[in-house]
Amino acid sequence: MKIRKAGAMLLTFSVIAGLSACSSGDDTDGPVEIVVWDTGLLAKNNEDGSVGDNSFLHAAAEKFEDENPGITIDIVQQGGDISANAAQFQAASIAGNGPDIRVQYAGGPTLSFEDFFVDLSDVFDQETLDDITGWDTVRAGYDTDGAILALPYGSGSYFTVFYDKDRLRNAGMDPDVEPTSWEEMLEIGEEYTAATGAAPIWFANLEGYVGAWVVAALAGGELGSSAFTDMYRGDTKIDSPEMAAAYQTYADLYADGLTNPDAGEVSNGDNLSGYLAGDQLYYFSGMWDDVVVTENIKDPGVFFIPMPEDSAYTSVAAGGPNVAVSVTNYSKHQEEAEEFLKFLAQPEIQDMYVEMYQVEPSNSRSADPSVIQNPLLQEQAAELQNIETFVYPFDNVMPQAVIDLFYRLNASTFLGTTTPDSAVEQLQAALDAEQQ
Repeated sequence: MKIRKAGAMLLTFSVIAGLSACSSGDDTDGPVEIVVWDTGLLAKNNEDGSVGDNSFLHAAAEKFEDENPGITIDIVQQGGDISANAAQFQAASIAGNGPDIRVQYAGGPTLSFEDFFVDLSDVFDQETLDDITGWDTVRAGYDTDGAILALPYGSGSYFTVFYDKDRLRNAGMDPDVEPTSWEEMLEIGEEYTAATGAAPIWFANLEGYVGAWVVAALAGGELGSSAFTDMYRGDTKIDSPEMAAAYQTYADLYADGLTNPDAGEVSNGDNLSGYLAGDQLYYFSGMWDDVVVTENIKDPGVFFIPMPEDSAYTSVAAGGPNVAVSVTNYSKHQEEAEEFLKFLAQPEIQDMYVEMYQVEPSNSRSADPSVIQNPLLQEQAAELQNIETFVYPFDNVMPQAVIDLFYRLNASTFLGTTTPDSAVEQLQAALDAEQQ
């Protein structure tokens, strides 16, 4: 699914042992030190590795330390890609020398490490449990009574299509007409191509992340909000006709010449910059890009990925809670780590997160909506109130190994080197192997 940003500091296997000396295994006298590994979700580092002025996790940690003398929060920013981060955490956790707290994606990337996380069911009081939404994305087995493996953070980001209204104006087209279906989006794109000669869609799909967003939305339009949790439980098969059809619709974009020719070679990190440097009309991303879009496009437009007209569900937003904060069960400072999670769960701290990042609303029912200042986020938050079907995407739900394969298959299916039928069959086999 969804935010794919690498941190400035790459945590490799060679330094895990060194980190463990100052992590949860450190029982020396003095202040309690809570080590947090973050994968670029709540902490932000600059290019040179220094802490960014807008790093929410660092700001929250400083406030927590002021209120809790004797406890320090040491934030380690992991870098590299999602698969490498998962492998590094697993290796450290098997050795028992990983962090006290880990920040990762909700859903499958959290459930995959159930063996290493504390059940937080008794950590939060009933008032907090009632106030916060998204607990279903971090419960073991996605069971309503399953162990709570993390604190879900933020109401989530949803996959979107951005565009520059000035490009429509320059093409002699109405800049305020937003497509209400997949077919209408392509029709507008074809009209744009006829007027400008430019392909209608910019794609940066080297890693297969854009494919994850598109396939999630299209399959959700056919199978509904529980599409991928049903697949996880076996109630629906991944190698279903609906999932294969979603892959086919996605692959047709490239096969039909509707994207930039080098779409399969462009990294997701160059998504916005490539769009700005090109002349395509649309580019696929998510609400996490709201800030950089408003900073770089004078008059931006945005809409959620639209559904084909014959979809079973046509009012769809794919995405959802991204961030999960967990406590490791091998931490020597579990009580203090849990206190930090309770601190993060406070509505005013969540409001601070929303105010600093402007990428998603709070998942606290007590949130202050006035902290949302970004105009695109305001527009999206209002539109989400009218959405009928919310789809928690494949790469949020599935085990990490299946997610890794999903990304690779997204890239190869897009380029036509893997067929949609083969892709869904491979994914089904991978899930079956994980659940044996």
